[in-house]
Amino acid sequence: MARYTGPKEKIERRLGSKLFLKGERSFSPKSATVKRMYPPGMHGKTFHRRLSEFGQQLQSKQKIRQTYRMMEAQFKNWANEAIESKRETGEALVKKLENRLDNVVYRAGLAQSRDQARQLVSHGHILVNNKKVNIPSFQIKTGDILKIREGSAKSPYFAVSIPQWIKKYEPPKWLAVDKDTLTIQITGIPTMQDSGLEAKDIRSLIEFYSR
Repeated sequence: MARYTGPKEKIERRLGSKLFLKGERSFSPKSATVKRMYPPGMHGKTFHRRLSEFGQQLQSKQKIRQTYRMMEAQFKNWANEAIESKRETGEALVKKLENRLDNVVYRAGLAQSRDQARQLVSHGHILVNNKKVNIPSFQIKTGDILKIREGSAKSPYFAVSIPQWIKKYEPPKWLAVDKDTLTIQITGIPTMQDSGLEAKDIRSLIEFYSR
């Protein structure tokens, strides 16, 4: 499946919002979203356009889709499923997005960006209930336990890199993370507040796909 491989900070600048797509660099003064938080292009610094209602809905949709690094087709399907479900649409969509395996790996502190988490999952480093799962969009459920594959645990990334930052990292309340063994247990259900998404963006996204 084709994926965007260009500059991630250009996406953030175009949307006018920091999505933390570059991991630790997103917090650095060197980040383009710190130095140049205006649209890319020669007229980006001076050109200001008032968005229509449709434009605002599109921008909200793109912000959420890019936050979770999803392709348009799958994201649209998930949004439509949430709209058609019997649950509150925003909560249903947030739960599905947050329960993606790559997102759980990111939220647990095993990766500094969702792209990095996606790579860990795709390369088969993560076990779910002692079974290798290499599908980033795989849906995790309450009670599931995630571990590092035994053959991967001794690699420099898991043995050296992660311990440098995970001790100071605080995962969300719906995840129980053993920072010594790098074991993750799903103990609750993620909420809108846990996701960090803005309610207005969720509403705009629902309006966009309900047209």
